[in-house]
Amino acid sequence: MVREILVWPGPILSTRSEEVESVDAEVKALVADLFDTMYATKNGIGLAAPQIGVHRRVAVIDLSKGRDPKQALVLVNPVIERREGEVDDEEGCLSVPGEAEAVRRAGRVWLKALGLDGKEYCLEAEGLLAVALQHEVDHLDGMLYVDRLSALKRDLIRKRMKKLKSRRRSGASR
Repeated sequence: MVREILVWPGPILSTRSEEVESVDAEVKALVADLFDTMYATKNGIGLAAPQIGVHRRVAVIDLSKGRDPKQALVLVNPVIERREGEVDDEEGCLSVPGEAEAVRRAGRVWLKALGLDGKEYCLEAEGLLAVALQHEVDHLDGMLYVDRLSALKRDLIRKRMKKLKSRRRSGASR
């Protein structure tokens, strides 16, 4: 089911998510909703549960945007165990629509998580996948890429997002 994506700023997006006890039917339904919602945007490569208002440590990533099912990743209780190197690349976010800024991230990461089958797996990633993993884990920790920007840039984006939210609310009430 496609769900509404929350727009920053907001308390749900700024709060650390809760660990998942087990990968049960509820978590599997959440994962399906995350993929459905992400694919419906046409341009998202990752989505975390807090972005649809659910405080669970669950996220999905698909760099192929649905074109290659083998690339779809499910991250339950992900932990980045090691980071190496640095890259500066432009990042956007489905919760900060229409915005993108350069963010410094590790160029390579080692991550451990549970998959949809409930089994732990480890992943070494670099490039765009490493950036996407860090971006989604940040969401689960209550942090967005805008929190990594200067206060000036963050405040400018915050003002634009508040205007967007206001326009959406007034448009929805008609």
